[in-house]
Amino acid sequence: MAIRKIVYYPADILEQSCREVTKFDRKLGKLLDDMYDTMIEFDGVGLAAPQIGIPERIALVDIDDESGTIEMINPRILETSGEQTGPEGCLSFPDLYGEVTRPNYVKIEAYNRKGKKYILEAEEFLARAIQHEIDHLDGILFTSKVNRYLEPEELKGEENE
Repeated sequence: MAIRKIVYYPADILEQSCREVTKFDRKLGKLLDDMYDTMIEFDGVGLAAPQIGIPERIALVDIDDESGTIEMINPRILETSGEQTGPEGCLSFPDLYGEVTRPNYVKIEAYNRKGKKYILEAEEFLARAIQHEIDHLDGILFTSKVNRYLEPEELKGEENE
């Protein structure tokens, strides 16, 4: 396992659409393991491949609940509903937080590291984290969705995404 370097805004790769993954091999597994270690090292709850300089449709989320680590390869949002507004941060924007409105429910289709397709439904904070990471794969940054930026004292007990 290795800790990868986080790519910070305004790096171009953060605003580009990523390419589909076509090879599900050991190299992909190692990348996912490195991404997990990197996310934990930087105290995040999600990480997308472009955030470590790799323009591929790979992301993971772990909000430290019973869902465990969710690895998403070539994810697609199938359905959303409801609405939630809450604080978001991003490892590519250190110390920047904003209030973002997103759907409260999301249903996605993605592949795991072995190339097996799965469907996942999520609500609330997990749905927010999943949507934030999928946005990265499309070159969409949370800063484009911020209603208002938050001061550090407004964030007590909140997590980074």
